[in-house]
Amino acid sequence: MTAPAELPADVPRSNGELLFESPWESRAFGLAVALAESGALVWDDFRAELVKAIAERDPEAPYRYYEYWLIALERALVSTGVFDTRALQASARSVMDHPEH
Repeated sequence: MTAPAELPADVPRSNGELLFESPWESRAFGLAVALAESGALVWDDFRAELVKAIAERDPEAPYRYYEYWLIALERALVSTGVFDTRALQASARSVMDHPEH
C-alpha cells in the first residue's frame, strides 16, 4: 500500500476534524501523506515506526503527538534510504533555528 488507507487512531481531532496546534504539525502531516501517496514512504512501515516512537516516549515528558510523528517519519525515511541521516540532521538544525515555521 502506498497511500494511507486510514490514519492512526490517536491522531488528534476535534469534532472529527484533524487538530493541529502549530503550522509545522500540519506540514509534517501533509508531508507524510504526500510521501506515502508518491510511493516514497510505505504507510504501514511509517505507522509501525509511529507506534514504536510513542511506546518509547518518556512518560514524564509532555505528550506532543506530532513530535512522535516526526520521529517516525524520519526513521521510516532513513531506513528506506530516502533520506541520508546527516542531511536530515542538517535540515532539522535549520528548522530548529527558525522555530516560527
